[in-house]
Amino acid sequence: MHGEPPFLPREVRIGTPESEVMFNNIRRAMRLTAELNKLSFDDAEEIRARFSELTGRKVDTTFSLIPPFYTDHGVNIRVGRNVFINQCCTLMDIGGIDIADDVMIGPKVNLITSSHPLEPSRRRASAVARPIILQKNVWIAAAVTILPGVTVGENSVVGAGSVVTADVAPNSFVAGVPARLIRRLG
Repeated sequence: MHGEPPFLPREVRIGTPESEVMFNNIRRAMRLTAELNKLSFDDAEEIRARFSELTGRKVDTTFSLIPPFYTDHGVNIRVGRNVFINQCCTLMDIGGIDIADDVMIGPKVNLITSSHPLEPSRRRASAVARPIILQKNVWIAAAVTILPGVTVGENSVVGAGSVVTADVAPNSFVAGVPARLIRRLG
């Protein structure tokens, strides 16, 4: 998506050089999001500049975000044209988040690309990361949580308060915990 290679699933073991990069990205993201969150919605140009710095990619002039906004890395977020992110969203992006053109993300949405192994002996030893992909013209309603490895297909809608644990087919309306197909769209 966006002319860049896809994000791939991976496991980051704590105490490795890769984990040190991860922790440095977290420190950087905490600093930059604190700066971004001092801005008001009326500071649209400055919000785009700060978000571009956070992601390391210039966002389009059609990008819109209402602070506050939270992320753990920032550098693994890619957004297309005409993307809107409402307030109080959290994008945990170690696994990568691709947001295509014309996507709308409601308030208090959580896009979570990382987790830990279930086995108690391994749980604190690594982070497991899998990308989230929001395809063109997706609408994620308020207070939705999308879990690692999920793709939401083109033109789909995820109903408010849903927890998405599996891929969503294009042109679908899903809702619930876990989210399930309510009806096909179009």
